[in-house]
Amino acid sequence: MNNEINFDGLVGPTHNYGGLSTGNLASMQNVGGVSNPRAAVLQGISKMRALLAMGLKQGVLPPHERVHIPSLRRMGFTGTDKAILERAWKQSPALVTNLASASAMWTANAATVSPSADSPDKRVHFTAANLASLFHRAVETEFTARVLRTIFANNQHFEHHDSLPVGGRMGDEGAANHGRLSASHSQPGVQLFVYGQSAFERQDNKSHFEARQSLEASEAIARQHLLDPHRVVFIQQSRAAIDAGAFHNDVVSVTNGRVLLYHEQAFEETEKAIEAVRAACHQIEIEPVFLKVAKEQVSLVDAVKSYLFNSQLVSLKDGQMSLILPIDVSENPSAKRWVDDCLEADNPIASAHFIDLRQSMRNGGGPACLRLRVVLNESQEESLGGAGLLDGAMCDRLEVWAKQHYRAQLAPDELGDPALLDEGRTALDELTGILKMGPIYDFQRQP
Repeated sequence: MNNEINFDGLVGPTHNYGGLSTGNLASMQNVGGVSNPRAAVLQGISKMRALLAMGLKQGVLPPHERVHIPSLRRMGFTGTDKAILERAWKQSPALVTNLASASAMWTANAATVSPSADSPDKRVHFTAANLASLFHRAVETEFTARVLRTIFANNQHFEHHDSLPVGGRMGDEGAANHGRLSASHSQPGVQLFVYGQSAFERQDNKSHFEARQSLEASEAIARQHLLDPHRVVFIQQSRAAIDAGAFHNDVVSVTNGRVLLYHEQAFEETEKAIEAVRAACHQIEIEPVFLKVAKEQVSLVDAVKSYLFNSQLVSLKDGQMSLILPIDVSENPSAKRWVDDCLEADNPIASAHFIDLRQSMRNGGGPACLRLRVVLNESQEESLGGAGLLDGAMCDRLEVWAKQHYRAQLAPDELGDPALLDEGRTALDELTGILKMGPIYDFQRQP
């Protein structure tokens, strides 16, 4: 039997509102605000605890070290780590702000993962995202790959691919633009890759924001993962959705089991895309369930504002599905009305849970952004040896750890504080012991 495990990104000690993510309306609108890293990490842990209480399996990925001193060294700064930070902050606060981003908390962008049920070699395939479109995210790739190789280390069960080459618009934003439909987690499925445009296509000057996922990157990952071309569908995200602030596809659609929940304006040539998905599903005798949210029900503006589609759609042990939504949906009249109507309608979604993730939401990340879905069979899960897996006791330990080490307030002009660097390293050094991951951080590996 296969189980889906949601590996959530643990919010880092430098969680702040730097406004670095062009095209992410919440990030752009809240730039310069004072954040609460402690509240942010506790909200994330609370979400993980809630899913555990529903009988779901839950994992965690550690934060990245920030400020990222190795990047500053590569850019010509020398001396002790503290001296480097002080000098860099004095010369280029914008550079330090980019290298202090805690955006790796949104692990939907960490990688694309294909389960062994879809791969001829019967291994789980991982490709760490290159995140080429934004500097502050592109620096995540190396450490993300290191963490994934540490947790999923057994070569018999797992295959790790190099991230895609970086250049031009060859962007890969990971699982935020990837979905899967299947009769069950144990059965072969159809994988959906949603892209913004071709890497070699000229950007429309009338467009507000750049498309981040390229068609060529999506095609390359499907080849890396040895996927059957008859069970892969490439769908173009609509320009209207991107310009409305749906910088990733998971802001306008979500999949689980046989269900594709999507906004009417999520895709270009929607009817053609839906028919392609239906045809691929019929190849393996899956009858997909398409739940379309019409623009008259929820506008693109409200979809992006509430993050209705950036919810986790999960399968419970009783076979029913549940939506894990940000609390913001309950405060948006049209989005809340749709959820109420959905629960009364004849479809697989039987329940909804509203989660307070306001600290993450102010930077444009909801429940779906915070997790990477990994489907494992029993042997694959046992091979982890418990690495990265959570239970209630581990949640307790993480809450104590966070309250001890995280600041309750952090303003953008404090990111150059050498004390913050020390605090973060102390926290992360202790965390690797809690998670039993060994010396994964660069500062732990220095001679």
